[in-house]
Formats: sequence, structure tokens, C-alpha cells
Amino acid sequence: MVQVDARDVQIAQLEEENARLREENRRLKERLGLNSSNSSKPPSSDAPGTPRQHKRPTGRRAGGQPGHKKHERVLLPPEQVQHVVELVPKECKDCGRRLAGRDVEPRRHQVVEVPPLSAIVTEYRSHALKCGACGTVTREQVPAHASSAFGDRLGALASLLVGKYRLSKRLVKDALSDMVGVKLSVGSVVNLEGEMAEALAPAVHEASEYVRESERVHADETGWVEGREEGRGQRAWLWLVATALVAVFHIARSRGGKVARALLGEDFAGILVSDRWSGYEWYDAGLRQVCWAHLTRDFQGFIDRGGKGGQLGEELMHQRNRFFTWYHQVKEGSLPREDFEKRMPEVEGEVGQLLRRAAVCAEKKTAGMAREMLRWEKCLWTFVDVPELEPTNNFGERCLRHAVMYRKTSFGTQGPEGSRFVERILTTVTTLKLQRRGVLDFLTDTLQAHRRGLSTPSLLPTQALVQLSNAA
Repeated sequence: MVQVDARDVQIAQLEEENARLREENRRLKERLGLNSSNSSKPPSSDAPGTPRQHKRPTGRRAGGQPGHKKHERVLLPPEQVQHVVELVPKECKDCGRRLAGRDVEPRRHQVVEVPPLSAIVTEYRSHALKCGACGTVTREQVPAHASSAFGDRLGALASLLVGKYRLSKRLVKDALSDMVGVKLSVGSVVNLEGEMAEALAPAVHEASEYVRESERVHADETGWVEGREEGRGQRAWLWLVATALVAVFHIARSRGGKVARALLGEDFAGILVSDRWSGYEWYDAGLRQVCWAHLTRDFQGFIDRGGKGGQLGEELMHQRNRFFTWYHQVKEGSLPREDFEKRMPEVEGEVGQLLRRAAVCAEKKTAGMAREMLRWEKCLWTFVDVPELEPTNNFGERCLRHAVMYRKTSFGTQGPEGSRFVERILTTVTTLKLQRRGVLDFLTDTLQAHRRGLSTPSLLPTQALVQLSNAA
């Protein structure tokens, strides 16, 4: 009897261990199956051979389609040409007879060259003169705007190479030496970054106020590293809030809702497009649009996990594909907006029913994700009622992509001072790209005005640019 009891205890222990190992094996298999199509992992993390989601074939050949607008190099007008070489034939290529006269409209071909680059050095000579009356020696001081050893455009170029071209400080030092023959240290690059961060502060503050007053804002965040402690990088986050023409970045040690509130402002009343991250749940659900690109990955996760949840995931993906087809037809002009709005209630009802079934019948993880989606069900369909509102946060993620690539090569920042430079230069570079404005001239003018105590240029778009963006 004692032996039987001992075997029963042992069997119970083995069954418990077997259940634990099976669950651990399931979790490990699930982690191995994660990729960019069914989770938030970036495509660059996918293993070789990972199957991709391919778009349905359209039947069109690859490359430019018949009738598409050509992208050819535009010739500069004659007044912007420095040198002209007239190529006039002297004799006929067939009979050799001598030719005379000039072509009224010769074919133009332009070759663009860069002149040898060299720095322009200005030397300030501070003279000291002795007063003949009292004997005091007075030396004329260097102007405040010239106190730095590096001029306005050179300082702007150093910041541009870091903020737009993502060069390390050491590579910036080497690039300036190779291109213009300027010798400077890594410490000098750091000092120029600090000065540029201070110079950009007013423009970035003004841009932040502009975003807070906007009608539609895309928000996103990604991991960052700020500083080191005991050899380990300290966790931080890079936040983004962006409109069609202005993007503002901010680095914080928190991923909580307080940061989002501070960026958007307590009085923000526009429509917010974001993912389902809890940092945005404080905002009115009726004014939010949850990103359908994230939902698409989640539905693919349902499918990949299989079981009852996988079947429901297939049906959810079918509904998603239905309305996205209509949505693109509306954008192309082949489907009236009114017809799209009439069709959507059926899809909304089907998606709601499928999510409710998944929350009850699906496997544990799938059911939990379905319940979370149902919490934000109202936020799924805001784009149906608001014309021109995107159903995804792809615009925000595109704005953030440059910063993510910067992070991968720079490994973050060493402290708050470096973070202020990064967030301000990223704000400037991204905003000017959205507005199709030149970055180097803007940075040069900003540093020049800052050093002379003048008002710095603005990052805000002109009214004409806003109207053009709204019409696009």
C-alpha cells in the first residue's frame, strides 16, 4: 500500500512536470515563430528564409507603367550657368562642305562639378593700446558672435552630418578634415552640438505648440538609451508627435502617459492616431484612431498560433482585406466616399462579433489580445467617419524610421545634454524634410542669429504650404 501511494505521488509529480515542460515548449515555439508579420519585431530581425506577406499580383510588369511621369534631370536656366562651351560643326558630316551660321535652339547638355573645397579663415587681431594719460592698457575684444573657433556654416555642417547623415562624432571630425581641410577634435564636435541645441530651442518650442493646436496628430515611441550605469545602458524612450508638416521628437526616461500628455498638452482636442499602447489611453476614445497595421500583425499572430483562434484570425483578416480594398478604391477615386461609408457598418459588425468569439473561445493569449482590442473597439473605426483620416499610423512610423536607424548606429546618448541635441536636430531635419526645405541653410541661419542675439528662423510651415498640403 505504501508503494502504491509513493507511485501515485511520483506520477502526480511527473504529470505536473510534464505539463510545465509542455507549456514551456509551447512558449518557446511561439517565440521562435515571431517575426515582423505577426508581431512588432522589425523586418531586419527576421531570420533568413522567413516567409513574407506578398501583395496580390496586379498583372502589371515591374517598373514604370505606361504613361507615368518621367523623373528626368532638369536643366538649370542659362543665368545659373557659369561656363558655356559652344559646339558648332565646321563641315558637313556627309559631303564635307564648310558650314556657316549658328543653331537658334542648340541641344543643351550640362555637366555639374564641385569646385575644390577649402575653408575660409578669418583672423581677428585684438590690438592693445596704452592710454597716454593714465597708462591703462585697453585691448579690443573679439565680437561675441566670433568667440567660437568655427563659423556659422561650419557649425551647421557638423550638426547636419550628425542629425541627417547619422555620422558618429569621430566620423564628423574625419569628414570635415577630408572635405574642407578643417582640423577639429571630437570635443569640438560635441561643443558645436551643444551650441546648436541651444540655438534650435526656440524653433522647436514653437513647433511643439503648433502640434498641440493641430487637428490631427500621429504619435509613436521607440526604445532609446540615455547614459550608462555600471556598464549598462539606461532605458529611455524616444517619443514622436507629428502632423503632416511638423514632427516633434522628445527623449524621456518614461514610456508612461504623462509624457504623451506633456507632448500633446492638456488642451489637445484633435484626432490622435497611434497604436494600442496604454500610454495613450487617457485620451478620449472618440477622438482616437488605432493603427490597423498593428492590428493586421496581431491577426496574423492569431493565425500563426493556430487552433480556434487561428480560424477566427483568418476570418478577421478577410474582413480587414475587404475594407482596405474599398479604402484604396476611395483614394484612387474609383469608389465614392458615400458608398464606402454605407458598406462599412457590415464589416464593423462582423469584426466586433469575431473579436467577441475569440475573447471567449480562443486560446489564452489570443483571447487576451481579443479582449484588449475590444476595449478600443470605438477607436478602430474613426477613419470611417472622418474623411482623409488614415486608418494606420504608417506616417508616424515613417517619421520615426530615421531616428531608429540613428539609434542603431549611435547606441543612444550619454546624458540629458546629448538627448536635447538629438531630439532637436531630429525635429528640425524631419520637419524640414516634410516641408521640402533646405536643412543646411536653415541650420546656418539659426546658428548665425543665435550668436548675434537675433530671432532665429521658424520651423512652422507657411500658409501657402499648409493649403497645398490640405489639398493634396
